[in-house]
Amino acid sequence: MILIALALSALPVSAETPMSGAEFEAYTTGKTLTYFESGYAYGTERYKKDRKVTWAFDGDDCQDGEWYEPEPGLICFLYEDGIDGPQCWNFFRGTTGLRAKFASDPDGRELYETRPNTKSLQCLGPDVGV
Repeated sequence: MILIALALSALPVSAETPMSGAEFEAYTTGKTLTYFESGYAYGTERYKKDRKVTWAFDGDDCQDGEWYEPEPGLICFLYEDGIDGPQCWNFFRGTTGLRAKFASDPDGRELYETRPNTKSLQCLGPDVGV
């Protein structure tokens, strides 16, 4: 019985618990994070005050938006074009950074943070240098 308790206490329980909105905000505000999927660049997002963001898919134009937490552990993004409606993710904090799972397909798309920095997001098109 003691061995089972010790084994369970060694498991990274918090690694599989989605971050709350407050945890996500504290981790991301003021940062620019680049996300990869399956070893390839997916996109970069700049996290600003008041839950405002600027996002760009790799090699694409930037879009401004905001994020919100409609329920505990669910972080949703709504961008200025509004074409796809809100995009909702579960974020997990690991030893190497954030990991994000697309909420509408939890067994599918998974992104991971690779390069945090404090530089401006490089935008293509008319809104250069956000």
